[in-house]
Amino acid sequence: MRLPAEAVAASALIEVVRVSALPTEPGAPYPGRVVAHWVGSEAADALTSIENLPGSQQHRCGFSPGWGVRVYEDSLELAQFEAAFCFSCHEVRMHGPAVPPELAKQFFDAESPPARALLTLFRGADR
Repeated sequence: MRLPAEAVAASALIEVVRVSALPTEPGAPYPGRVVAHWVGSEAADALTSIENLPGSQQHRCGFSPGWGVRVYEDSLELAQFEAAFCFSCHEVRMHGPAVPPELAKQFFDAESPPARALLTLFRGADR
């Protein structure tokens, strides 16, 4: 999966979000409870895991993401990008100032070992 490289390189903090609904307007944050904050090597490892997700074809479910990440740079003022993951339809939607249009919607193999490991990481954050 492709992430905005400059934002990944400048990342300082990741918020892990248990997504509860779709945003009410384009570009708004995905609603949900922040269940963890990852910094340092934990954040870098998570971004590497996301980048290692293999591509896939779209599966039909209507996009109902359960998990998301918000990635911040050092200033922590505004998320550089947010990614919401639907493990049912294998879709990731991203938005934010660092996201070019071609990266906004991608598909990943949700049954692959890297995707299962990422889902386990998300679930472990919600404890």
